[in-house]
Amino acid sequence: MDKKLNLAHIQSRISTAAAKSNRPVTDITLVAVSKTFPVEDVVTFSNMGLMDFGENKVQELVEKSTSFRHVLPERPIRWHAIGHLQRNKVKDVLETISLFHALDSIRLANTIQDKAEEKGIELPVLVQVNVSGEDSKFGIQPHELDAFMDQIQAFRRVRVRGLMTLASPAENPEEVRPQFIQLRELSDSVKDRFVDPANPQLSMGMSSDFEVAIEEGATLVRVGSSLFGGRTYLSP
Repeated sequence: MDKKLNLAHIQSRISTAAAKSNRPVTDITLVAVSKTFPVEDVVTFSNMGLMDFGENKVQELVEKSTSFRHVLPERPIRWHAIGHLQRNKVKDVLETISLFHALDSIRLANTIQDKAEEKGIELPVLVQVNVSGEDSKFGIQPHELDAFMDQIQAFRRVRVRGLMTLASPAENPEEVRPQFIQLRELSDSVKDRFVDPANPQLSMGMSSDFEVAIEEGATLVRVGSSLFGGRTYLSP
């Protein structure tokens, strides 16, 4: 696949979706999901101007970010941890990532608080909300979000910037529009407890549905296969 053409196509689609919803395209950050792809591909997209890269797994994130620093030590890119994070892995990514997209429990928030306190830093996070209602997905239940946001105020090293969700798989992205609407409405209802209420972040939308997500308020879209190509997963 021609990565330059892929990127141009995605950026054009983002611009069109932003215009359709009367939003400046600068409001939307493209997070290139590089999972399973080599650091060389990250370097390639970085050379094209991409600054934000997402990884699901801690080991891959650490290895890839370390390799990237060896190749281009002066280039400032931002790593996003976008998958479920086990508490015993917090220390491994705390000083590497710019944003954690999947805070889904008070126990995890407590661990982040403790580890960040030890290092004297703060971690920007998004609260993951399970708006699809699928048992297979992590995230706070919508009806529990208000109470969760009250509790999270006690953790001063955990800086909540907004919300994130994973929509249900759907052949037609219009099918998941209601889920994106729900997340936006939930964000509006709790944004007074974000660290920057005037600039709430919404991480929603992937390769198959990011345009609808943008139309409904996404500020971060997580795009992998449409940029990098199809993934090949090794059998266990």
